[in-house]
Amino acid sequence: MTTARCRTDSVDRLAEGALDWLMTRLDHFDPFSAQAASAAHLPAKAALELALLCHCAARLGAAATQLAPATALVRRLWETPEILRLYTGRPAVASYYALIHAALAPPGIDDSHRRTALAGVAPDFLTPGEKTPYLRLEIRYYADKAGVRHEMEPLRDLVPHSPPVTLRAAAERDAPPLTTRDAYRLTHAAFFLGDFGHADPGLTAQGTVHARELVATVLRHCVANDLWDLAAELVLTQFVLGVDPLGDPDGAAAVDSLARAAGADGGLPGRSPELAASAADSPAEIFAKSYHTTLVTALTALTLSAARPR
Repeated sequence: MTTARCRTDSVDRLAEGALDWLMTRLDHFDPFSAQAASAAHLPAKAALELALLCHCAARLGAAATQLAPATALVRRLWETPEILRLYTGRPAVASYYALIHAALAPPGIDDSHRRTALAGVAPDFLTPGEKTPYLRLEIRYYADKAGVRHEMEPLRDLVPHSPPVTLRAAAERDAPPLTTRDAYRLTHAAFFLGDFGHADPGLTAQGTVHARELVATVLRHCVANDLWDLAAELVLTQFVLGVDPLGDPDGAAAVDSLARAAGADGGLPGRSPELAASAADSPAEIFAKSYHTTLVTALTALTLSAARPR
């Protein structure tokens, strides 16, 4: 079997295992389940992240059968008015969550649910104001997807000020290339610019070279230090930037790292060894530590798998 075929099979197994882990723990994603009362995570945020996975997978035409229970849960939650109260109960992020909720409304759902969610978005949230270019980019992405009018500048004007273009790796030899915050801003900005791989990110040729090199530098650091969560996002970022991660040494090393970290149940234990779940943790704590890395690994693996020739 060729190396390329082995890597494709590895990605397929990674996706299947991660999805299995998520599907057997859907009650933890439900803010109204019995588990929510003792949750060690933010159930409303987790529900939005599950909706994003379902949304992206549906666009890929991937894992419809395996994801069917999650799709059904998201649809039920989006038809439950009480979920919007969970957002308003957190004023600092209420508009942000409500906008994402509207953007990720399942296909065919009564549009009144989307409109009700948008009613919870403060008008000034959709204006540039003093917001950073990164935040303006994120708001624009979800506002466009939600079909709501906003005053953010066009993408072509945001690209030159976005993290993939403006961030620079640290010069110090022993320092991480980027802070953790900046590294996630890099990946998320690429997702928004490139619509998770469905659009041209709009970078110039020089900007693309810079962004790819920066991602590779950070990815090598993540693989060397078992930073699994960020590594999974960076592999997806490579794909968004037009790199074939499975044909790239850094991307392939990251996929191998994720495959080694995955447990027998398919889940990733946490963002890194230091933040990983342990046998002494409660089920709620294990889920809180593991779910995001497992979810983003599933999304990345599904994306790569869908893009490979069969």
